[in-house]
Amino acid sequence: MASRNGIVFEDFFPAMVEKLGAEGFMNELYSGFQLLVDEDKGLITFESLKRNSELLGLQDMSDDEVRCMLREGDLDGDGALNEMEFCTLMFRLSPGLMMNSRKLLVEAIVSEM
Repeated sequence: MASRNGIVFEDFFPAMVEKLGAEGFMNELYSGFQLLVDEDKGLITFESLKRNSELLGLQDMSDDEVRCMLREGDLDGDGALNEMEFCTLMFRLSPGLMMNSRKLLVEAIVSEM
């Protein structure tokens, strides 16, 4: 799947949800956020994404591509991604998750009860 900036992502998320369940998958997203976050700011910034892009196999991304990736998910316009923006972006980039989001929501609510 291609994002607006032309970077292609392979959608493994539905298979991960099937294997891990909703709660396990959300824990994995949280771990992914923690991997990329600027520890001082608690956000994924241009600098932290650029520094950690090799972990994603994206070490050859240009500065413009990194900025585009941040803009893709930056809902509040601060130039960085908080945890909610990161998770929202990951869901938006996965058509399979978008189609099954209601099921995931129900599973998450049931697991909290």
